[in-house]
Amino acid sequence: MAAAAQLLRGAARAARAPPALARRALGSAPPPPPGVPATRGGPRWALAGALGGLGLGLGLWRRRAAMAAGEEEEEEKKEEERLRRRFMAPPVSGLRELRRRRRELRSRMELLIMETQAEVCRALAAVDPGAAFAVDTWERKEGGGGISCVLQDGDVFEKAGVNVSVVFGQLSEEAARQMRSRGKSLKASADGKLPFCAMGVSSVIHPKNPHVPTMHFNYRYFEIEEADGTKQWWFGGGTDLTPTYLNEEDAVHFHKTLKEACDKHDPKLYPKYKKWCDDYFFIKHRGERRGIGGIFFDDLDSPSKEEVFQFVQSCAKAIVPCYIPIVKKHCHDAFTPEEKQWQQLRRGRYVEFNLVYDRGTKFGLLTPGSRIESILMSLPLTARWEYMHTPPESSREAEILEVLRNPKDWVH
Repeated sequence: MAAAAQLLRGAARAARAPPALARRALGSAPPPPPGVPATRGGPRWALAGALGGLGLGLGLWRRRAAMAAGEEEEEEKKEEERLRRRFMAPPVSGLRELRRRRRELRSRMELLIMETQAEVCRALAAVDPGAAFAVDTWERKEGGGGISCVLQDGDVFEKAGVNVSVVFGQLSEEAARQMRSRGKSLKASADGKLPFCAMGVSSVIHPKNPHVPTMHFNYRYFEIEEADGTKQWWFGGGTDLTPTYLNEEDAVHFHKTLKEACDKHDPKLYPKYKKWCDDYFFIKHRGERRGIGGIFFDDLDSPSKEEVFQFVQSCAKAIVPCYIPIVKKHCHDAFTPEEKQWQQLRRGRYVEFNLVYDRGTKFGLLTPGSRIESILMSLPLTARWEYMHTPPESSREAEILEVLRNPKDWVH
């Protein structure tokens, strides 16, 4: 292309030069053949040759550019196919759009939650090979959609769901009120609108065997645009364990794995988020925690967007190693009808917390166009409530209640 441009500049100079100098200016224009009229020679002949050379140069450049574009498009298709095989379903935002915006944090977060969903689903399926995940994609008419992966009535898991959602639109008045109650100074436009984008991966796993604990995790990103165009953003999430019976070795393994993920970023994070988890998953009307905790954080917007994202990524990578070894260890343990009944009673407590206190459930129910089936996926297939049930003193049932009422430090 540069050579063609240089040739054109030479032709222009030749056109302005005297006829005798035109050939020397171009350096490539021979005298016209004998008998050829003068109008065919001189500067005009040279300029035509130069333009012809320019056309050849442009044609060659275009062919090479087309070949490069074709190769790039082919590589993009291969990359999209690789991503498609890694995920449970195509991403909500579309693979091409994610690739186009791959340096933006929103795109990176969507890829992370897609990868987390696939990784957890495959790990669960490997433990319970006789069951299969139903993969359900859905769209929200107000904007966005999601992917729900649910396994029901398997040999190991009674119900296991792993959801991804990417939704955007206008924040409802009630949802904005809840956020302001947590200290968010959201300034809506004159018409009261607050554009938002929320995305996350969430999961609840309810095993059949009462000696295998229930596990929950959720990692999410939220972004709101205020009236003046500024954007507020934050991350939230956590991973926690809810055993029916206490196994101290399992509790230590679970908490230690999460602590190691936190310590990669700051040794102060685990104790802070462990306490936050114990406080958040508190069933006030029962005076007990939902489980033995883990980590929990919300409204996290410092030290920087990139640093918080890296922390969330480490937590997401710790999900499978903190839980799957416990499942494999106990999924074939023998249990009695009485132990199964106690599991059902503890699941009743799980339902109470999720429907009365859980922020994610309440936000989903208050957001127009939300998918109720996906929001209530966290509920177990079966649960039980008995009037004034109290376990015998010094029983294993009483042992877990003591820990739920008085949280322990599992990692010293």
